[in-house]
Amino acid sequence: MPPKIENRIPDIVIGRLPLYLRALTRLKQEGIEVTSSHELGQRLGISSAQIRKDLSHFGGFGKQGTGYQIDFLVDKLQNVLKLDRHWKIAVIGAGNLGSAISHYRGFSDRGFEISWLFDADPDKVGTQVDRFVVRPLSELKDTLTKNHCQIAMVAVPAQHAQTVANMLVEAGIKAILNYAPINLTVPEGVMVQYIDPVVHMQHMTYYLEDK
Repeated sequence: MPPKIENRIPDIVIGRLPLYLRALTRLKQEGIEVTSSHELGQRLGISSAQIRKDLSHFGGFGKQGTGYQIDFLVDKLQNVLKLDRHWKIAVIGAGNLGSAISHYRGFSDRGFEISWLFDADPDKVGTQVDRFVVRPLSELKDTLTKNHCQIAMVAVPAQHAQTVANMLVEAGIKAILNYAPINLTVPEGVMVQYIDPVVHMQHMTYYLEDK
């Protein structure tokens, strides 16, 4: 859950900002310099009124009739999302999923740097996965604390995820991206996001026709 802050911007609004940033980045790559809430809305399936309302929480980014300067809005959204820096990320779990995450090159150009890979399996510890040497969980707290790491990805079996989450909280982690199919219990002030493809497919099958 997001931290409780008086008069904070709704979390659902914050959740849409990366979608706006992604669309704006694509427009920029296409050589487009100015866009509108209408054009963004068409690309994202979000109403132009909602986009204008969301952006108004952070100040005036465009003028009526002239739209948004894409470079300016990209910079502002990166600043709002604290992407004007690189965040070091720890990955826990060196199995198939954790290894795939470690191989993925799409994080670094969007503000995130996979920096460590941990696992509890002694057969995996010390092995090379892409550019990482797998570290034991016994080094997790000291490594993350010393490097002021605040974000971790959990890619372990469900039965071990809560134990790993407890270790991460103790190490000072404030944001956890959880791939394990289980809800985690964490203290207030620690944010968890969940990625479970099965849940999303179960959501979609509701809308499919019976055959």
